[in-house]
Amino acid sequence: MPQPPLPLTFTLPAQLRAVARRHQRPVYAALLREAAASVLTVAEDRAWVGGTPGILAVLHTWSRTLDYHPHVHLLVTAGGLTADGAAWIRPAHSRFLLPGYVLSPVFRAKMRDALTHAGVGVDPRVWHRRWVVHVERIGTGEHASLYLARYVYRVALTNGRLERFAGGRVTFQYTHARTHTTRSLTVPVEDFLTRVLHHVLPRGFTKVRWYGLLSASRRADLDRARRLLGRRHPPIPDPSPVPPPQVAEPSPPEGASPPDDPTPATAPPATTRCSACAHPHWVLVQRYPPSRAPPSCPRVA
Repeated sequence: MPQPPLPLTFTLPAQLRAVARRHQRPVYAALLREAAASVLTVAEDRAWVGGTPGILAVLHTWSRTLDYHPHVHLLVTAGGLTADGAAWIRPAHSRFLLPGYVLSPVFRAKMRDALTHAGVGVDPRVWHRRWVVHVERIGTGEHASLYLARYVYRVALTNGRLERFAGGRVTFQYTHARTHTTRSLTVPVEDFLTRVLHHVLPRGFTKVRWYGLLSASRRADLDRARRLLGRRHPPIPDPSPVPPPQVAEPSPPEGASPPDDPTPATAPPATTRCSACAHPHWVLVQRYPPSRAPPSCPRVA
């Protein structure tokens, strides 16, 4: 079966966080665009992939304790389409997609050029520091997909994590990064509001974007990649339906005449099988047309 998408995380250095707060729109846009461009550039090298992957990029601006921490999560296909579109290439290494030590300097150089072109002034010493690109091992893409799905169209803090508000202080829960235990943090209400408002994006800013094969301009290449993957992994054949066991009807009592018009046995209703898992109890309820707009939220009276 095709491997799930692979997670990568590109983090903005702490020295650029104040700059990002003052120039949110150009810095956030560059962070999304250049993180994906770094992956596309390195993936072209046959030493790592040798093709163009598909990329889903999601912007996050918060840490577990709601501190301001701009970073981008990428879900990248496990392989890419060759330049001529003739083949789908798997990663050259079975343990990882792309190495962080190669992505880091490429990402730093692209961000430097992007911010310079946008006229955003920064301390030049940041370009001589080591930038962090977190690379997960192959096989954790499903976990990353579930993690991102919970935060794509949600705020940094849910109501369930709020414990109490008393004495001008707010207590909320968070999950510790190393121990994965639930802890509580109490901060003054002014600090709490500042932490929450730091993560309000500029009006109309799109924080979920698609690059590579998933970009809107490469639908034909994406269809070609799907056909190649489908040829390599044929769909699960629909198993032949098993007829129900024949149950002998009770014989009529001795001396009773059979009915004139016996009711014919009705055939069991046909079931629709899922094309992915061949489960027989799948029922199509409704088809939703594709849309790039976020889901609408009900107004609170």
